[in-house]
Amino acid sequence: MLAPEFAYLNGQIVPWDAARVHVFSPVAKYGIGVFEGIRGYWNENVQQLYLFRVAEHLERYAFSQKAMRFDQPISSDKLIVALVHLCRANAFRTTVHIRMMAFIDGLGELGAKGPVGSAITAFPREATRQSVEGASAQISSWMRMPDNVMPARIKCNANYHNSRLAMMQAQLDGYDIAFLLNSRGKLAEAPAMCVFMVRDGQLITPSGTNDILESITRQTVIQLAREYLGVDTVERDVDRTELILAQEVFYCGTGAEITPVTSIDRMVVGSGQPGAITRQLIAIYRAIATGTNTAHESWRTPVF
Repeated sequence: MLAPEFAYLNGQIVPWDAARVHVFSPVAKYGIGVFEGIRGYWNENVQQLYLFRVAEHLERYAFSQKAMRFDQPISSDKLIVALVHLCRANAFRTTVHIRMMAFIDGLGELGAKGPVGSAITAFPREATRQSVEGASAQISSWMRMPDNVMPARIKCNANYHNSRLAMMQAQLDGYDIAFLLNSRGKLAEAPAMCVFMVRDGQLITPSGTNDILESITRQTVIQLAREYLGVDTVERDVDRTELILAQEVFYCGTGAEITPVTSIDRMVVGSGQPGAITRQLIAIYRAIATGTNTAHESWRTPVF
């Protein structure tokens, strides 16, 4: 992967190699940081890059900083300007994945609330093989961390070590992705992604009290399924065995978009191919995100 030319650090667009923090900073020592991932979708027909659901991402970004007791977060208006300027500086003409980071800089220790540093990076990122062909999933032996230990609602760096353990195990065992159960043995989520299943034509996904991130992509899927397919989503506890009985399973997130799951623990899901509802949702989601479908204009922030 080739690094882009520019990054954003503490209010300035800087050369990529200049986007650095000190090894003694609390973010380096303790992982004290929060982040957001945002997609930018390139529309070739109108020669425009659209940032998708920026307002919702910035709202969650502000919540994560508040929950971590960070001092003086940067205003959303300034961050939108920074996002646009960075994409322009790098002259992206392709779909990209953007990462916004707020972190504790300086010389503080574990309880430091500031100074708060801010960084933004962006890389080209097209659809994965799994998003077309489907992914294989493993039910992980690692448990999803509970809310009273490490709240999943906070999108902080340290939370992702739990996901990393599950992901490494799955990949070493020959799977594409891991599904984590919570402390009650119910389905929680995949690393950095929420999980849906289709049973008897109905969408089902773990509720927000099952130790999941309150995902923006998840809410987008729920809304689009209702608007375009007439399919309502039930948010409830999901048993492990229900995933095997499901006709379709998929996971979703900003980076993963909507990705079908065709097998779980070596057992075929449905027909073993991406299902009809999943494929329709992928097409609808991408059309909205790229602006090919002009509905939900407020979800798209143009760069150029």
